[in-house]
Amino acid sequence: MSKSHYKEVGGQANSSLAPGLKQRHVTMLSIAGVIGAGLFVGSGHAIAAAGPAVLISYLAAGTLVVLVMRMLGEMAVASPDTGSFSTYANRAIGPWAGFTIGWLYWWFWVLVIPLEAIAAAAILHSWFPAIDTWMFALSITCGLTLTNLYSVARYGEFEFWFALVKVVAIIAFIVLCAIALVGALPNTELSGFGALVSSNGGFAPNGYGPVLGALLTTMFSFMGTEIVTIAAAESHNPSKQIARATNSVIWRIGLFYLVSIFMIVSIVPWNDPALATVGSYQRALEYLQIPHAKFIVDIVVLVAVASCLNSAIYTASRMLFSLAKRGEAPEFLKKTTLAKVPRQAVIASTIIGCVTTIINYFAPEKLFSFLLATSGAVALLVYLVIAVSQLRMRKKLLAHGHTLDFKMWLYPGLTWAVIVFIVGALGFMLTLPAHQGEVLATAGLALAIVATGFAVKRRETRTTWRPEVHT
Repeated sequence: MSKSHYKEVGGQANSSLAPGLKQRHVTMLSIAGVIGAGLFVGSGHAIAAAGPAVLISYLAAGTLVVLVMRMLGEMAVASPDTGSFSTYANRAIGPWAGFTIGWLYWWFWVLVIPLEAIAAAAILHSWFPAIDTWMFALSITCGLTLTNLYSVARYGEFEFWFALVKVVAIIAFIVLCAIALVGALPNTELSGFGALVSSNGGFAPNGYGPVLGALLTTMFSFMGTEIVTIAAAESHNPSKQIARATNSVIWRIGLFYLVSIFMIVSIVPWNDPALATVGSYQRALEYLQIPHAKFIVDIVVLVAVASCLNSAIYTASRMLFSLAKRGEAPEFLKKTTLAKVPRQAVIASTIIGCVTTIINYFAPEKLFSFLLATSGAVALLVYLVIAVSQLRMRKKLLAHGHTLDFKMWLYPGLTWAVIVFIVGALGFMLTLPAHQGEVLATAGLALAIVATGFAVKRRETRTTWRPEVHT
């Protein structure tokens, strides 16, 4: 890349983004935005805890995400913005809310960078054991950073093909499982759909308490659905793209999560100890006696984590860029290149991601665990802020003459129901030792960000104010 590519227009800081994403990019982003390693591997932990009743957990979490995306879609269609819910919180609740949730969301995705890089590195290290995992992790991160530095179209192209692989893999898996369950797959003997309710303790073998615990795990699996409202702001017709993506959330979650998990619990006994170690997809393929099941799943998971890492860099940089444009982050972060890429925001986010990757390998384990804990409840806080923002934003939009072409259902009743549910979920997490630390750490970080925001605003006020001089 030449220096001219990064030259800023007229020597001044240019701070606008280009509509470089094509319709197929946004479409595939919206379809595969919720598909991460959590589906292929992490779902095994949820199944092992709740049994077949984990389907209730996925259904409840999926319903919450559909409602939240509907609320976010209403605001985003009316006013597309790369800052998405952070910008809407700023307008509807107050600058402190937009500042806080924007920085929390940025921090969440910055921590996703090392998590996905480490997961990808572990797979590559198993293939090439002579190379250290930390070298793989940093190489992958740097490589995907370059794709984000070039242009948003390059990011969209990479993500399009990553997403396509994930979608094709899941559909093929569902079709294969369906063939096996109806008895059409040779050399395979399965107990069939009856295993859901009659075998190994029935539908809810451990009762319905673990279903609530699994709900928390499944809820975080859907984090990333909202990225399409951020990405669509860089497309040619953002309002149309956002409406289309939001409307497709229901079937996306239904097909990729509910149907695939249904197939897994119909094939693999919930109490199979390998579920939590090798992952649900691999274990199901092993039950179907598919050759090289581990290698096949490793390839799909590698693509999935590369996709998540790519999106993490993109999302973190766009949120940082949006904060800078509103004066809530250092001003240099809002500069863009001739290709309309927020280069400084991309580099800053990636540097922090690389530092946390290094911390994971070379610092005490407790330090990295603490950093992860600070983002543990961010998903629920984001959903809560979206709901409160939509509750207040609709009145403001209508007051300013906006015609809402895309609306939240049963407003304000369903919005209030979502708010109550999320507050209840956060309260429930405080009663669970496994999640209590996450809520407290995230709350502590949020309070620190709020205090920082007020301190910065107070300093700016003192700096800009000048006493009137009388002569």
